[in-house]
Amino acid sequence: MDYDVVIVGGGVNGTGTARDCAMRGLRVLLLEKADFGVGASGNSSGMIHGGIRYMLSDRRVTALACRDSGAIQRIAPHLLFRIPFIMPFTSRRDGATLRERAAFYATEVYVGTYDRYQPLKSGKPSTRLRADELYRLEPGLRPGLHGAVTLDEWGIDPYRLCALNAVAARGYGATLRTWTEVRQVLADGGRVRGVRWRDVLTGEEGEALAPVVFNAAGAWSPALARASGVDVPMRPGKGVHLTLDRRYSSYGVILTAVDGRQMFLMPHGSESIIGTTDDDYYGDPDDLEATNDEIEYLLEGAASLVPGVRRARITRAWCGLRTTVRAWGRYEDALSREHQLLDGAPDGAAGLLSIVGGKLASYRAQAQEATDRIERLLGRPVTPCRTHEVPLPGGDAVPDPAALARELPVAPPVAAGIVHRHGSRARDVLALVRDDPRLGLVVCRDAGLLAAEVVYCCRHEEVRRLQDLRRRCRLAVGGCGGLDCARLGAQLAGRTLSWSADRIRAELADLLDAGWRERRPVLDGVQLAQEELLRAAHGLVEVA
Repeated sequence: MDYDVVIVGGGVNGTGTARDCAMRGLRVLLLEKADFGVGASGNSSGMIHGGIRYMLSDRRVTALACRDSGAIQRIAPHLLFRIPFIMPFTSRRDGATLRERAAFYATEVYVGTYDRYQPLKSGKPSTRLRADELYRLEPGLRPGLHGAVTLDEWGIDPYRLCALNAVAARGYGATLRTWTEVRQVLADGGRVRGVRWRDVLTGEEGEALAPVVFNAAGAWSPALARASGVDVPMRPGKGVHLTLDRRYSSYGVILTAVDGRQMFLMPHGSESIIGTTDDDYYGDPDDLEATNDEIEYLLEGAASLVPGVRRARITRAWCGLRTTVRAWGRYEDALSREHQLLDGAPDGAAGLLSIVGGKLASYRAQAQEATDRIERLLGRPVTPCRTHEVPLPGGDAVPDPAALARELPVAPPVAAGIVHRHGSRARDVLALVRDDPRLGLVVCRDAGLLAAEVVYCCRHEEVRRLQDLRRRCRLAVGGCGGLDCARLGAQLAGRTLSWSADRIRAELADLLDAGWRERRPVLDGVQLAQEELLRAAHGLVEVA
């Protein structure tokens, strides 16, 4: 079948552009070598934020991110949640050295300037806190702080954001293929004419013809373009995050690392996240893992203001590659977060369009710009974009979880989790329980995951592997690592997707291996014993 555009990459840029193109009536094929969001999008900090630290050097980035944050809140209100941050003062305004007073006032002015952008993203204005007010809010902070200022940001589940954009694109006629890698960009006479692909699960191969190929493969995009003789200048930056097993508070804390970089500790769902590093990385994007040094760097920065993090259990260490635009002579964290769309025509590959850089918070605007360019490359007039007006699936309404729990036989926390992930479609998920009460079983207590949600995701959200459910509904992501839920999730997925017994066992092993790769860098003696228990419980190791 012929298409107008083949989109390579199922991250937020790829899925967002697929949605926009399909909404404008283009024939779209989206190819992703793994699952939606497995690269930088899903391994981001999980915030639709303005990026206060870019404000001085990249004010356009901050303005665009704040403006698009407001749009994302309108189209996916169920996915977002407010995270108020505090930025503590380590120096005093009065009775201090000149340098300390200058640092104090600079922080207030810096955050006050950021207030100009808060209305764009429905954020609350900053507030200055006295020391006693600060410690009432955050008693776990180290002694000796002199107050703080507040700022507002928004958290999101980035995997769900990618999946819902893809599902929306499919609803407008796009064809989606996950676990399908692009082997070659086809070209003839200096123009691309499509791609050759291979399904990594079935071995099926084929060609898809299209006059435009949009390269949104993230850290993999330079290699894809290079095979067609096109240079995509990128300076990949490795970002590592740690997940802690509990919420430290309802507030995020902006920290300063030992080298002066800005970091954060923030609540995210029932957990907390510490982030992030920013280091050049020129290795294989498929071979990415946190190191002991990076973990200690993050812990040291967090413990400098919140000493109690040293006593917390780290459940995961995860990392992704920022696709920042190449620049010389700057430290990694000073690189611009601007995005660029690169046309392959000057390198003899007209019709190949690649995206570099950008932020999760600006994905919708970036997709709009890419779709405008795609229409021009097709020789068509640019049609109006409506992605800021039309809700994503489930975003048309946010049901009250308490009312939903009274209406249907589920606990309120379970209903709240389903509403957060599915919005108005939570009723469709819970309708499965009404039809088959057995699907009311809680598969994962940590995530509040029902059997009905596993079945719903398998039926409606492009699930092809068991590990896809880690991203759709947090199967085996929580503190138990899959001890309670992995086998039951595998059986439910296997029955829904008609897998053989051998396939179910292989998918279960693969799911646990995916979690093991994130847990391995942070395991201590007790957690190593837990890991052995986990694998033995699922029959994946021999027990003497």
